[in-house]
Formats: sequence, C-alpha cells, structure tokens
Amino acid sequence: MSTTALETRIEVDQKVPAVHITREFAAPAAKVFRAHVEPELLKRWLGPRDIATRIDHFDARTGGAYRYVQSDADGDYGFWGSFHEVRDGELIVQTFAFDGAPDSVALERIVFTDLGDGRSRLVSTSLADSFETRDAFVASGMEYGVREGYEKLDEVLAG
Repeated sequence: MSTTALETRIEVDQKVPAVHITREFAAPAAKVFRAHVEPELLKRWLGPRDIATRIDHFDARTGGAYRYVQSDADGDYGFWGSFHEVRDGELIVQTFAFDGAPDSVALERIVFTDLGDGRSRLVSTSLADSFETRDAFVASGMEYGVREGYEKLDEVLAG
C-alpha cells in the first residue's frame, strides 16, 4: 500500500462545529475496530509517541463508559465519555470530554468499512458543542496526536 493510501485526512467543517477524519489501514475493519475497543490495544497506540496512556475503565459496549489519562513531562490529561452505540466491527458512537474543559463535550461517530484485500477505512466525525470548543480542540495539537497515533496503530496492526 502506498504512503498516500495511509494518509490521515483531517477536515474542519466550516458550516457546523465538526472535525472529519478519514484514514485507511492495511488491516481488515474487524482488526481496526478491535484496536479501538480493547483497552490493552488502545493504550498502545492512542496519541503521540511522547505520551503514556493509562486506562482507568473502559466498557466498550452500548451504554458503557470510559476514562483514560494521558501523561507527558508537563502533566496528566484525563478524558472520559459514554458509549451510545457500539456495533461489532462497524460503528462506535460515543461522547468525548476533557477534564480541562468539563463543560464541553463532543459527540463522535466512527465508522469502520472493510475495503477487501485486508484493507479498511475509518471515518470519524466529531461534533463539538460550539465552534469555540471545536477550534480549541484543533488548536490543542489534536492533528499531531491523531496522525502520530494512527502511525502507531499501523505498527500495532502489523504486529
């Protein structure tokens, strides 16, 4: 697969406070999905390389909830939310909140599509509660973390 096929495309919506992320993987959709719902796999790839992830709880089922903490030299950053719908190998709908901005929440929808030949596509849409929240999320280094995290996920999927 070419480098272009593994490019992470991040688009900021100009009409609604949303961020759209599209990424192809050299792995079946079921395997990419599993890496999103199994805590031991998730903590191996989530976020940039210079951040360690600790999972406090992670109940990836419809009606479940999660909380994880990421740490770097500057401190700890907690994230949490609820799983509104989880369809095995296909879909995750969840909320996403950051301890540093507890009054702001995003609704995320992640769709996993099998492309055949051991390849898949992930399309994630994060809808923030305001343009201000969305813009702060983007300015926080989200793009760097997403891109480097998916590079790490490529390594986890290949292993």
